[in-house]
Amino acid sequence: MQTEQELKELVRRKYSEIALQDKETNMSSCCGSGGCSTEVYNIMSDDYTKMEGYNADADLGLGCGLPTEFAQIKEGDTVIDLGSGAGNDCFIARKATGEKGKVIGIDFTEAMIEKARANAEKVGFNNVEFRQGDIEKMPVTANVADVVVSNCVLNLVPNKDGVFKEIFRVLKPGGHFSISDVVLVGNLPDKLRNVAEMYAGCISGAIQKDDYLALIQANGFTNITLQKEKAIVVPDDILNQYLGAEDIAAFKNSGTGIYSITVFAKKPEACCTPGGGCC
Repeated sequence: MQTEQELKELVRRKYSEIALQDKETNMSSCCGSGGCSTEVYNIMSDDYTKMEGYNADADLGLGCGLPTEFAQIKEGDTVIDLGSGAGNDCFIARKATGEKGKVIGIDFTEAMIEKARANAEKVGFNNVEFRQGDIEKMPVTANVADVVVSNCVLNLVPNKDGVFKEIFRVLKPGGHFSISDVVLVGNLPDKLRNVAEMYAGCISGAIQKDDYLALIQANGFTNITLQKEKAIVVPDDILNQYLGAEDIAAFKNSGTGIYSITVFAKKPEACCTPGGGCC
C-alpha cells in the first residue's frame, strides 16, 4: 500500500497530465484517469452547460456532480472551491456571488492553477483568484468563507478527516458546504482498489458512504443533507484492464455500489468545535 505522500504525488502527476487532455477523454474515463471507455461516453460527470456562468474553456469534464447548483450561493458571498481545476465551478460561483463577492479556487497542481488563471484572465474577473495549495492545509485564514464547494476531489485525498477539519476552520460560523464526491456501499475487489490508476480515477480512493457522512458529523457540522445521489457504473472495457472475467462477475454480483453523492452541511452559528471549544 502506498503512503499518503506517494498517493498525493500520484494525483499531482496524473492531474498535471489531465490538465492537457481534452474534455471528451476525461468524460469517458474515471475522473480523467487512463483507460477511457468506448462503451460509455459520460461515466461520472454531469452536464454543466445549462448553468449560468458556465465557461467551456474551464470545463474539463472531471466532476461527478453539480455542487454549485445546490450550494445556495448568495450575492456578495465569499466562496472557496476545493480542487478547483481549470476553474469551472469558480466561474459558476462567480455568477452567483456577483461583483461584490469573492471566489477562491485552491488546487495543488501547478498546471491546473496556470490553466485556471488563464481562463480568469480571458473573462476579466478581478474577484476570482486561484491559489496553489493542499486542501488539507488551505492557504486561507479561518472564518473567511460563506460557502465551500468541491467536485469529486475529496476521494483523491488520503486524509479526508483533515480536509473536513479544514473546511470547518475556513467557514464562517453559520456558513455551509455543498460537496459532490464518490463513495462506496460494499467493498471493492482488492485488485481494483490496489491499482494506482483507479486511485487517480476517483474510485479506489473512495470510502464507505456511512463513514463519509460520519466524518462530517464528527467534525462538528450540522444540517447534514444528501442533496443528490446517483449510481456510477464502470463499464466492462475499463474493468477488463484490471480484473479477469470471473472477478468482474463476482464484483457485479457482490452488491457493491459506487455512488456520486452531493452532500450539504452547516458550521454551527456558535462555531463550537467537536472538542468542546467555542468562539
